[in-house]
Amino acid sequence: MTLEETVDVLNIIKLAYPNFYGTKGAADLDKREICKLWATMFAEDDFDSVLAAVKTYIATDTTGFGPTVGQLKDLERRLTHREAMTEAEAWGLVSKAISNGLYGAGEEFAKLPPLLQRLVGSPAQLGEWARMDSAAVQSVVASNFQRAFRVAQEREDWQKNLPPDVRELIEAVAPKKLTE
Repeated sequence: MTLEETVDVLNIIKLAYPNFYGTKGAADLDKREICKLWATMFAEDDFDSVLAAVKTYIATDTTGFGPTVGQLKDLERRLTHREAMTEAEAWGLVSKAISNGLYGAGEEFAKLPPLLQRLVGSPAQLGEWARMDSAAVQSVVASNFQRAFRVAQEREDWQKNLPPDVRELIEAVAPKKLTE
């Protein structure tokens, strides 16, 4: 979203919430700096999707307080995010891969989406699960996998809302932490 589009969004919010900048110490607030901050936070976002989030917020708000960046980011994600894979669907794909894991672990692993590959770890893990008792795999392994999937999905969703420079910083630091 451009700075001009950000000004338009903030003006809409100001119309719906006349006290949007009316906090204690509002005289000290530089509205240009506020616009630049919001423009930075929504730099990668499409104007129409942010506007849809603002309209949704206004239409459903019962508090009387204007939205925060985080509230709009969350609404925008919920409005535009296609339905994500459920834990059960993710396990279904992995379970299918396990069923051919004794002889085709590499091929089955390659068919999995990247997130599931990260959670499984390696084709060898599929082979290990394929050699286990199927009742244990379908209960213990399935439960642990689904919990890990839920956590990973929540983390990915959370990271999508971060500003680009923060995501880059996390990506730059994360590999170093793993090797330390």
